Amino acid sequence: MPLRIVDVREVTKPISSPIRNAYIDFTKMTTSLVAVVTNVVCDGKPVVGYGFNSNGRYGQGGLIRERFAARLTEAEPQSLLDDSGDNLDPDKVWAALMSNEKPGGHGERSVAVGTIDMAVWDAVAKIAGKPLFRLLAERHARTAKPRVFVYAAGGYYYPGKDLAMLRGEMRGYLDRGYNVVKMKIGGASIAEDRQRIEAVLKEIGSQAQLAVDANGRFDLETAIAYARMLRDYPLFWYEEAGDPLDFQLQAALAEFYPGAMATGENLFSHQDARNLIRYGGMRPDRDWLQFDCALSYGLCEYQRTLAMLQAHGWSPSRCIPHGGHQMSLNIAAGLGLGGNESYPDLFQPYGGFPDGVGVVDGHITMPELPGIGFEGKADLYAEMRALAA
Repeated sequence: MPLRIVDVREVTKPISSPIRNAYIDFTKMTTSLVAVVTNVVCDGKPVVGYGFNSNGRYGQGGLIRERFAARLTEAEPQSLLDDSGDNLDPDKVWAALMSNEKPGGHGERSVAVGTIDMAVWDAVAKIAGKPLFRLLAERHARTAKPRVFVYAAGGYYYPGKDLAMLRGEMRGYLDRGYNVVKMKIGGASIAEDRQRIEAVLKEIGSQAQLAVDANGRFDLETAIAYARMLRDYPLFWYEEAGDPLDFQLQAALAEFYPGAMATGENLFSHQDARNLIRYGGMRPDRDWLQFDCALSYGLCEYQRTLAMLQAHGWSPSRCIPHGGHQMSLNIAAGLGLGGNESYPDLFQPYGGFPDGVGVVDGHITMPELPGIGFEGKADLYAEMRALAA
């Protein structure tokens, strides 16, 4: 019997929190958890690949169940296999998912496809018996680098959260081994945000660097006003000042902010990423790109994005993906990215690292777990196992 995908299952899970950034609150935030079940048996159990979408975009259960899952379960099994016939071919699977889809409109469907794509890559690496990061390094003739830079994302606006609590949060990240921390701006006045920034900088001192994130809130005038304020401080980066598709705003901002800027988490295709590089004034010697494969059609598309960046003179080491999930950690270790976001206290159990993996000097070391490594995180794997049962 040829290898085939037996089922694609989805469940929508809450990851709600009373936090907010400059644009949205997370009181009703959800995620889609997906299981791609194969007929391959290992240790007496079918091999199952798992995936989920990143925080900040709601679960995509309707699209997954009504449109995309059936394209895999109804496909001719042989059409989804690699040349050996012994494993799935992620690019063929991706092509099946995107069959009969018009170009453009990179919105919610990119999240649905990215979620399934994650599960497919998890299954592919498990069938191969390798950690995904090592499989990726082999396929790209690279040397895998299991040690990956991670930074702690937090500093959200929260009811009743004063400066002392904000400082305590950031101190907690330093105590856990991080040396770069991130906080939100743009959800208060510029004067209040200055106070918040100065409070954090006083707390972390020379032990860490601070990045700030406006979540696309500002018009050009406000983005420039913040840039003039922020350039007084030694920040790691100034993130997503304006609307993610306002490339002219991003380009103009570089004239007022000489430090590092970061953006890209809300661009969901290699075409949109290319337009950012063409027209957004991003500087490959200092700026950072945050494309998140789980929101942007998955790893198959992310590899096209990396090829585009290379053609435009960018190194993959300038990419630090949004999302804080283990899929991007594997990509970072396997394909030489600059690191990955981390949410030490938020969006659990979907964020974070496998159990026992700690942060040392701002880095983690990837464990040698088959696939993406979800099975090494007990609270997350309990959710996944329940879906696959």
